[in-house]
Amino acid sequence: MLISLNWINELLNIDNINLDELIEKLTLGGFEVEDTFEVVIGEKTETVLEISATANRADSISTKGIAKEIGSLINRVPFSNIYQINSFEPEIILQKSFLNSQILENQNCSTFVTITAENLKNTTSPKWLKQKLISSGIEPENNLLDFQNYILLETGYPFEFYDLNKIKAKLSNSELNLKLATVDTPTTLPTINGLEYTLNQNTLVLKTENLLLGVAGVIPNQDFGYDETTTSILIEGSIFNSKKIRQTSRNLGLRTERSARYEKGLNNYSFNESICRLLNLLRINNPNINYKINSSGQIAEKAVKVITLTYQNVIEILGPIKSSQNETSIYITIKQISSYLQRLDFSFEFNELTSKWEVEIPNSRIDDITREIDLIEEIGRLHGFNNFVSCLPDIQKIGLEDFSYQTRKKLTTCFLSEGLNELMQYSLVKEPTNSETSLKLINPLSSDCSTLRISLLPNILETIQENLKQGTRNIEGFEFGHIFLPDSEKEYVGGNFGGIKTKLTWSENAAQLSWFEAKGKLEDIFKKLNIGIYWKKQIPKAYETILHPYRTTQFDLLNGKSLGVFGQVHPILAKQLNISPEIYLFEFDFEILKNELKNNLLPLYQDYSSYPKIVKDLSFIVDQKVSFDKIKKLILEKGTDVLIQLDLLDEYQGESIPTNCTSLCIQLTFQSTKKTLRTEEVEIIVNSIQSILVKEYNIIQRV
Repeated sequence: MLISLNWINELLNIDNINLDELIEKLTLGGFEVEDTFEVVIGEKTETVLEISATANRADSISTKGIAKEIGSLINRVPFSNIYQINSFEPEIILQKSFLNSQILENQNCSTFVTITAENLKNTTSPKWLKQKLISSGIEPENNLLDFQNYILLETGYPFEFYDLNKIKAKLSNSELNLKLATVDTPTTLPTINGLEYTLNQNTLVLKTENLLLGVAGVIPNQDFGYDETTTSILIEGSIFNSKKIRQTSRNLGLRTERSARYEKGLNNYSFNESICRLLNLLRINNPNINYKINSSGQIAEKAVKVITLTYQNVIEILGPIKSSQNETSIYITIKQISSYLQRLDFSFEFNELTSKWEVEIPNSRIDDITREIDLIEEIGRLHGFNNFVSCLPDIQKIGLEDFSYQTRKKLTTCFLSEGLNELMQYSLVKEPTNSETSLKLINPLSSDCSTLRISLLPNILETIQENLKQGTRNIEGFEFGHIFLPDSEKEYVGGNFGGIKTKLTWSENAAQLSWFEAKGKLEDIFKKLNIGIYWKKQIPKAYETILHPYRTTQFDLLNGKSLGVFGQVHPILAKQLNISPEIYLFEFDFEILKNELKNNLLPLYQDYSSYPKIVKDLSFIVDQKVSFDKIKKLILEKGTDVLIQLDLLDEYQGESIPTNCTSLCIQLTFQSTKKTLRTEEVEIIVNSIQSILVKEYNIIQRV
């Protein structure tokens, strides 16, 4: 929006205001000054500002609106309205009730006025009016369009003109019964921009009898547009519902200057004054013009909105103000707040006992000031937010971590310690091939984001694919995210690892992670979390096309609840995505994990021994029917308190081993909490264990 400072000066004295100071005031007041430039009009040079107002300030998108805002910011009262002619005003006083019941029913229009103007002999625009249009970036046409544009710039209200003689020529009688209505049946309408638009049954139009004069609030019918020969016009001024106009513009694929104004949300706080101004402008070159109200209507006026403003809330939200004095906390005063409310043209009553204001909101601001915080924002805006002390609040305690957050922290620590990176993906994905259970969006922004995901794994595989396309090595990662099923929404944790040749020890060559090694990594994580699990060879139906049919396992808790799945990527899918088939994927139900951690018993700790450990290996041959669990249980029962750990290192069956037998190698770790163990003492214990095993299971010791 281009605003001429000369035009502003006619409404508000700003001659002695520094331009930079004015721009700073506007910027801090919420109006962005995008550019300033000089325009030569005739023999004068005018300074023009390009200003952007916020979307909720429809009252400020006009010269008079901006002048009022500048007056509030610099504490200047605008001049009295020199354009209003009281002797003419009684002719166009608007009625306070609807004449057309349809307007009342559909609530698409809050004000509706049509006025006929006859005996127009001179439609050229005055020189001063053309100069103001030029300063606002509009090329004058020297006809009725100049008056339409000018009144829009000055007051913010868009009025529409129709050729009255053309309308009457097509009427079956002389009466002009105008009304707003929706189209009965779909039809096409030629418009003044030379194009035809198809109107549906929801399109709001201005009509008389069966004549469609135009699309309400958007554009007139070409058949009734005015031209140089027009001597009588129909003036239509209305306040339409912003949502209805926005919907109509979208359906037609058409956005005009008039519809753009309605989309911002106009109200009728100065509508009567604006229409008076328009009729007076047309009378300048046509003193014998005849005006007649054809129809008028307004909805009942809204009740005066009163908002309670509390002084304590103001100082708590805005904080202390800057001061040259040495006092630590100086706050905005009650007197200053009352002054700002007066500058904003807000009526109020102040209660000294409670330090509260009862503020009446004027009609011009009734749409954007609805709560106390809005009033506080206005006070801060006029005082200048830069004049308040900026400081962070002194918070002793940020907040409590709920158990979900604690669980995520534990899991994240475990995954990071295994070398995984945290991933973040969209919940919206492409529609999968097997999409029977998928939830599809009714109106997606794109086909790539048309369906809610039912698993985290497809997105993770796509991330791997995209990284490989960009020349980046495969990323091992994990993700917390929600999946969406037809009857529920659940949070899951999923991830991937493998697909990269790595060294497990320095002496070995780099190799791919095997399936058992990958499964062992997950088991290590559950061991750190103190969660007991067991696995079984089963693949849920939802993962049949994602995971390997023979290298997938389901992880269950000890209580039988299914926790999730782990497996190798399906070879067919790996080939389609051009990724390594040695990638391993997992996906677990976060809620079940959280509940299992919550129900875990409190772990007990014992003092750590400072004495050294002694490790001994024991190899022997035993019957295959004897399980390692039995052997382990026997050793621990018959052993000693210095035996702190027992691990199976190796199991072997081959030509050197007798039939139906197996060779086991176990590792025994000894440590005392009271002294340093001697090798002789440990040897005695090992020999005792061997004797017990020979007696119970008839083992054969190997050297």
